[in-house]
Amino acid sequence: MQIRHAVVLGAALSLVTSCASQQMGTGLYQSQDWVTDGVFTQGVEGPAVNRDGDLFAVNFARQGTIGQVSGQGEAGLYLSLPQGSTGNGIRFDAQDTMYIADYTGHNVLKVTPDKTISVLAHNPKMHQPNDLAISDKGILYASDPDWQNNTGQLWRILPDGQTELLRANMGTTNGIEVSPDNRTLYVNESVQRQIWAFELDEQGMIGDPELFYEFNDHGLDGMRCDENGNLYVARYGAGEVVILSPKGQLLRKVALKGQYPTNIAFGGKQGKQVFVTMQKRGAIETFTSEYAGRSFNRHTL
Repeated sequence: MQIRHAVVLGAALSLVTSCASQQMGTGLYQSQDWVTDGVFTQGVEGPAVNRDGDLFAVNFARQGTIGQVSGQGEAGLYLSLPQGSTGNGIRFDAQDTMYIADYTGHNVLKVTPDKTISVLAHNPKMHQPNDLAISDKGILYASDPDWQNNTGQLWRILPDGQTELLRANMGTTNGIEVSPDNRTLYVNESVQRQIWAFELDEQGMIGDPELFYEFNDHGLDGMRCDENGNLYVARYGAGEVVILSPKGQLLRKVALKGQYPTNIAFGGKQGKQVFVTMQKRGAIETFTSEYAGRSFNRHTL
């Protein structure tokens, strides 16, 4: 195992309308509210944007739902999940099919554009699928934490639903992302405060992990890459998104209004608008980046 880089970082509403000129700051990296407090539950998570530019997140108004947010910040119910299912991470493929990490049902769900819901993948060895990443070939990767024991697993899920346990006995696996060139899979361990980088081969299999970055406080949650390969990390409890270069260098900290960001997605007209789901607030904040998300031009948001 090689250490690529390790740096210690210090210290129910159905429609909500907001004026975009009030919500969006004029400067880069200035976080503002996009969806206000209490519109989603405290379990708000899993932001993802489809090719029409609509934002989706889990647990709108009540647990077990998916909310849809328009480009004007208007939020409403998109669908309710089957009884016993609660979503966490969401991803879209190139055909605009939605995939949902269903942590209470221990499934990965598939939702077609006509809102047909099915179980794509289920494995009795899964603890609770938590967050998802997707490659350009449509291969899904799922983090699978066991919070009670501070451990976790990593899964590979093929488009036909076949599951493969890539790695067991990790820390509390949480945020997960594929680099723009599809050669690196990033996985963080929230309790251990470490981010690992796995080399990906042409079949989407992983190599040995390298320690990419390490923090000395607060938790880690969802992650996303921009088109340059910079990694945006939700720092749970720190009230910030940290941006790391592909070489593991700290580029920027983006201060948020709330303290508990859970996940991140890119969207907007140029793909440079960043959405951050905020636990406890039940809200979604937004800021503008210099760069578009890695998938903006490939519609795999």
